[in-house]
Amino acid sequence: MPLEFGLWRVDDKPVRVLKRPMPLESRLEELIEADPGILGHPLLLIGRQVLTQYGKIVDLLGMDAEGGLHVLELKRDRTPREVVAQVLDYGSWVQALTNEQIREIYSSYARGRGLPEELDEAFALRFGGTPPEALNATHALTIVASEIDAATERIVTYLASGFQVPVNVLFFRYFEDEGRSYLARTWLMDEAETAAPAAGGKGRGKQEPWNGTDWYVSFGDEPGGRNWDDACRYGFVSAGGGEWFSRTLRSLPLGARIFTHIPKVGYVGVGTVSGEAQPYEDAVLEVDGDSRRMADLPLTGTYRRAGETADPGGEDAREWVVPVTWERAVPREAALWRTGFFANQNSACKLRARFTIEEVSRHFGIDAEIS
Repeated sequence: MPLEFGLWRVDDKPVRVLKRPMPLESRLEELIEADPGILGHPLLLIGRQVLTQYGKIVDLLGMDAEGGLHVLELKRDRTPREVVAQVLDYGSWVQALTNEQIREIYSSYARGRGLPEELDEAFALRFGGTPPEALNATHALTIVASEIDAATERIVTYLASGFQVPVNVLFFRYFEDEGRSYLARTWLMDEAETAAPAAGGKGRGKQEPWNGTDWYVSFGDEPGGRNWDDACRYGFVSAGGGEWFSRTLRSLPLGARIFTHIPKVGYVGVGTVSGEAQPYEDAVLEVDGDSRRMADLPLTGTYRRAGETADPGGEDAREWVVPVTWERAVPREAALWRTGFFANQNSACKLRARFTIEEVSRHFGIDAEIS
């Protein structure tokens, strides 16, 4: 059993603050909902009183910065061992939740609460980045209680330490002093040891579905280097400076629809790949109905040729160019960015982020092709 502790007010002489029963279980829910940090680690709450497919109700459902799910079962009084079977039942449900189901749970929770409507936006506001491609790769089960009986403690410790079942107990103590209320908490076990992979890991259903068409492209608009005005005017995207930077861009298939993003600026264009990737000095672009060598165009930016290296004796740093027919492209000053939009350090990758696709498409007046 965790070490018991007391609380004293020491303005003058020590006065012990009295421990009280939590008035209502719903009050504890409200406190955690108002500040999940009470639990001791950052969480984004995505559901309250969530109905499972087995007709049971999960008190609170949260998500951590890695996209793992957290089931919180709250008991304001002494907790019998039956609650362990209850949270294990919840675990059998939560481990199978798909990306789509998780987003639906969050949407239902956010509705009417003044929260962002999209999980991506809420996740970014909470954690400062976009959700991982695979949600629910791990899950954790937490019993939140004022105390538990000895059998419950033995069972939880046995399951977690002996069989890596992701179950733990968070003890809280509720205090009152001269009209003020206080909440203290401690864990039964080190919580870092009690998160386990969900069944299927990063398997099918954990990721947002890909429509087979949309790709993300990061266009590094750089002073003295490649220039978005050139790309916008002549129809291309490009990357260079080394194999790592150009490799993913060169993998863009003919006919792919690309959502082009300038890092730290926003989305500036949506278009279709109309030609194979070629080195800058060999690249040919369609300009006003004519085929023109890119190297012969009046460009604002500068682009590395074959033989130029990233450093003396380093790898080939030449610029690779992919022709694009723009559906819509705007100057960088008119770029679109919203909290929760997808961004990635790769020059190109599959775009699964539905929120980004829908919002950018809506803004640019084009059809979003969601599978």
